[in-house]
Amino acid sequence: MKAAVLIEAGKPLEIEDVVMSNPGPHEVLIRTAACGICHSDLHFVDGSYPHALPAIPGHEAAGIVEAIGSEVRTVAVGDAVVSCLSAFCGHCEFCVSGRMSLCLGADTRRGGDQPPRITRPDGTTVGQMLNLSAFAEQMLIHEHACVRIDPDMPLDRAAVIGCAVTTGAGTIFNSCDLTPGETVAVVGCGGVGLATINAAKIAGAGRIIAADPIQEKRDLAIKLGATDVIDASAD
Repeated sequence: MKAAVLIEAGKPLEIEDVVMSNPGPHEVLIRTAACGICHSDLHFVDGSYPHALPAIPGHEAAGIVEAIGSEVRTVAVGDAVVSCLSAFCGHCEFCVSGRMSLCLGADTRRGGDQPPRITRPDGTTVGQMLNLSAFAEQMLIHEHACVRIDPDMPLDRAAVIGCAVTTGAGTIFNSCDLTPGETVAVVGCGGVGLATINAAKIAGAGRIIAADPIQEKRDLAIKLGATDVIDASAD
């Protein structure tokens, strides 16, 4: 398959042919349909986030399941799914207490005695960023790194659920513990900010104030639920 490979930090990605391994017992092979570009990916590319290279970035994706491992029960071949960078094992102390985002279980990744998931044709290992590496035609990931979605949802829209939407919505639903009627202020109306605004509307916020210097983003914020907008660059 083809993938966009980061060979050296600060340099453009290069399109290469790479080899994907077969799914292990708890792994899922997905045909990538769409992938967003999160700023975290750019931090890896510019070297702000160090990572063993070569590696394939990309973590905000959607696609169709093509094959599953022998123990996979969460998805089936043909399912539409979105990826999630917070893979969890399901049985460590954090997972069993409902805090899967803090999972320390190493079995979401392949062990050192197992073949790598991605290699070059000559057999050298290609790093898998955030257990996903979605800038590729296929993804081979742990079953708990993807979630089945409504098959009617356009996959190019669904892709952003895997990071931007869950980050923004999670802020409202988990961290803020918003009480209906409260006021919410969101500074910055990018992907995460807009998802935060939308989630605040769903959660019943009484007033949602969105600040951004770009008119187009302020207009979109109103469509997604903002009651007030502020030009952050104005006096």
